[in-house]
Amino acid sequence: MYSYKYPRAALTVDAIVFTKSKNSVKVLLIERGREPFQYKWALPGGFIEMNETLENACIRELAEETGLVLEQMQQFRTYDAIDRDPRHRTISVVFTAELKLEENVTGSDDAASADWFPISDLPELAFDHAQILRDFIESQLY
Repeated sequence: MYSYKYPRAALTVDAIVFTKSKNSVKVLLIERGREPFQYKWALPGGFIEMNETLENACIRELAEETGLVLEQMQQFRTYDAIDRDPRHRTISVVFTAELKLEENVTGSDDAASADWFPISDLPELAFDHAQILRDFIESQLY
């Protein structure tokens, strides 16, 4: 349907969903079920469809990978490092949502599992997701 003379970057979305309590901040991560970075933890997310907005793509990917259904999210930042994805040139728009409490989540679609992690004790993360979370944490320090 689409044909271009020049290569195009792929566009993805990633979700930072978090909870805050007196003692900690927790973030929702998925365990990747596929390469690249199979069995590594990552932010929920994926490729946009041609018929959806970025926010709707993020909401869809979050629901598909974790079972968590949200009505809206806030755009945080765009990540465009040339080598951020080993498959090809990929640009990601990151969205955030704060929940009052952790909700039950289950890995599905291409996520092997999903779970909440204290921001102070994260596992090794796929892609540039550690940098994304560092940037997010810094942005929250007023």
